[in-house]
Amino acid sequence: MILKKLKFAVLVGLASVACLTLAPSAGAQNAGGYPSKPIRILVPFSPGGGADLMARILTPRLMDRFGQTVVVDNRPAASGIVATEMTARAAPDGYTVLICTSNHAGYPAMYKTLPFDIRNDFDFVTQATLSPLVLVVHPSVPANTMQEFIAYARANPGKLNYGSSGAGGPPHIAGEMLNWMAKIKVTHIVYKGVAPALTAALGNEVQMTFTNLFSGQPHIKGGRLRVLGVTSAKRLQSAPEWPTLSESGVPGYEASIWYGVLLPAKTPRPIINVLHREITGILKQPDISQTFVAQGGEVIANTPEEFRKAFFIDVDRLGKVIQAAGIKAE
Repeated sequence: MILKKLKFAVLVGLASVACLTLAPSAGAQNAGGYPSKPIRILVPFSPGGGADLMARILTPRLMDRFGQTVVVDNRPAASGIVATEMTARAAPDGYTVLICTSNHAGYPAMYKTLPFDIRNDFDFVTQATLSPLVLVVHPSVPANTMQEFIAYARANPGKLNYGSSGAGGPPHIAGEMLNWMAKIKVTHIVYKGVAPALTAALGNEVQMTFTNLFSGQPHIKGGRLRVLGVTSAKRLQSAPEWPTLSESGVPGYEASIWYGVLLPAKTPRPIINVLHREITGILKQPDISQTFVAQGGEVIANTPEEFRKAFFIDVDRLGKVIQAAGIKAE
């Protein structure tokens, strides 16, 4: 990694420090005195994942800026739907904040019914970061490039498997998007998390998987997995030698994971503006942005309007892939 893991651990560990009440910053003196009480950040997935890390990086710095307690509340149930519904039903006063992910854009196609309206029940704050996946194969696969892999998959239908961290998650959708766009058939095998899927690829139980750079880098460096490409629209700053899938055999391919911030619909715009200013300000701090770059990602920190537009582009794009592949929620 470009930055030491210790630095990343320190950033995350700051969130476990006891909540302190500090003098409010200038940015907190707006929107009718908001915030004047503790803020709850809902995370729809388990501790330790990308959404949780995002919340815990933001938390201590928001406390510093606002002079208020900020609490991370993990609600890892029903593939994130429970926390998302809690946000939709919460008072639109800025005290309930949701860390959402690219999973949320797939909800309309994945589920026949949802306990909220993804188009009308939320206000958008910012699309915080973007984290591409890396497509890796076991060294036994006779392919050093994406073009060679596609040719091999077409010549050997049914012989290749890929592992994912869960049905309907980003690696699963990334794999089915590859099948659909490259006109190949690599069989999906679902595992209970990123680590088991990666272990399966290391043991040649599956021949391919999509992983994040943080988890996959040690095995890539050790020669236990081979990189064929990255899922982003452009090459990684931290590994520019790896081609994108789009430029190496699958034109137009993009399947990155993003993280964003949502609020209940009808939150007053001054409150949205305060949260946007403070959260994007934190993300743009050099130590924070460099940490995301080292993990293979990048800070986006766009406007509420830009996030809304990007979100619904992904709703339509992912919906086509999910329907074409017949992906169902479990």
